[in-house]
Amino acid sequence: MILRPQLQDVKVIGHYSGIMMFGLGLLMLIPLVVAVCFGEIDAALDFVIGASACLIFGYLMVLFCVTRKELTWSHGMVVVSLSWLLAMFFGAIPLYLSSHWGSYLDACFDAMSGFATTGLALVQDLDHLSLAHNMWRHLTMYIGGQGIMIVALTFLLRGAESALPIYIGEAREEKVLPNVVQTARFIWLVSFVYLAMGTLALFFTMFSAGMPAAKSFFHGLWVAMAAWDTGGFTPQSQSILYYHNFRFELITIGLMLLGSLNFSLHYTLWAGRRKEIFRNIEAISFFISVVVLFGLTAFGLVAGGIYPGVENLFRKGFYQVISAHTGTGYMTIQPHQFAQHWSPLSLMGVTLAMAIGAGACSTAGGIKVLRIGMIFRTLMQDIKRTMLPRSAVVVDKIHHIRDLVLSEKQIRQAALITLAYILLYLIGTLVGIGWGYPLKLALFESVSAGANVGLSCGITDPTMPAALKVTYIFQMWAGRLEFVSVFALLGTIFAAIRGK
Repeated sequence: MILRPQLQDVKVIGHYSGIMMFGLGLLMLIPLVVAVCFGEIDAALDFVIGASACLIFGYLMVLFCVTRKELTWSHGMVVVSLSWLLAMFFGAIPLYLSSHWGSYLDACFDAMSGFATTGLALVQDLDHLSLAHNMWRHLTMYIGGQGIMIVALTFLLRGAESALPIYIGEAREEKVLPNVVQTARFIWLVSFVYLAMGTLALFFTMFSAGMPAAKSFFHGLWVAMAAWDTGGFTPQSQSILYYHNFRFELITIGLMLLGSLNFSLHYTLWAGRRKEIFRNIEAISFFISVVVLFGLTAFGLVAGGIYPGVENLFRKGFYQVISAHTGTGYMTIQPHQFAQHWSPLSLMGVTLAMAIGAGACSTAGGIKVLRIGMIFRTLMQDIKRTMLPRSAVVVDKIHHIRDLVLSEKQIRQAALITLAYILLYLIGTLVGIGWGYPLKLALFESVSAGANVGLSCGITDPTMPAALKVTYIFQMWAGRLEFVSVFALLGTIFAAIRGK
């Protein structure tokens, strides 16, 4: 028998969701300040309305959902998945009011793309979007990269016990420090340091190339935000191709790679244990995967004579592979070139890179190389068992920060999440095919949405069917949260309707 949620359960979920939305409203004050400072009156009004909506909703939820009941695991999961949907709806308000999005659904699409650090966009006339709205677009990625719940754990919530279900619900399993509140603050410390470094490096690169100081600063800040958080938004419609600067591209590659690392690995490296990078199964798996998939992509590009010369192959081929594998979505080519110029083999190399993704507990999406490494290691051990006497004992061990013995439960979880991602990619592909897109392009765009990457072969466009927009929104949401909290919300809704 399925039990229907009680009033106290609804109050707990409403209380914490209200806190999240109140925090989102406070964050909207940042682009509001930018709008006021640069005289963007219309944009300022957009954010006054958006922030007011968040603050009023958050305050009312906290006011009417007063409860002393403890936050349980199931509550935490539902709060996470619900808060992400609410953040999309409220975060889209100032975007839609700017008139650069054709519909509120398009604005919701970009809001979810930002929070999920995907980078697919339906914005129109991006090159003339206001500074304030551009700041909000990239701020959603910076918030989403660390996690909306990480913001709450760092600045709004108190108490590690209540925080743990929320932390786990946002697809983060590892505690870098003794409790999740300290872990959340460390994540923000790392993020601020790399954001500052990336902003300065990109600023000086653009300023020395002749871009005005103010524009260099904002472009450096926004691109650094999205590169570190493996997001993919840029202030220009041509993405990274707009800058035509090799040094700029190298800096973004560095930021993308840093953003793709597990935060536990960041902590280990900051603590001085630099040899960990050469022993860690996740880092090793990522390196091997990049080499293999770039080899596959490069072979297809060279065979087709698409990008002659080593530099062209690096800037057009390797850059897309790294952008795909880290889940960033930055492009140094036009979207239509994937469909018209790249061979099926090269396109498959990038598609596989997107599907796999980067480090667990990082800012990247996708299946994650840790799970792929664990599954591959188990497969090798199973082959080894078949070659040894039955009496032989084979212990499955990996090194991830420390030596770990793989349990059957861990392998099963890794396999199930991998299967869930494959099914998610398949759903988007089938919907794309149903609307008349070729298989290889529908698969490419679906994987990009489900793995929170943002590379596009041209399907993502304001004119694409509304059903496909909703499908990609669902893929971005479910892929970013890695399913568990999404299932918890759907299960709670089902129980509320059909429960006893």
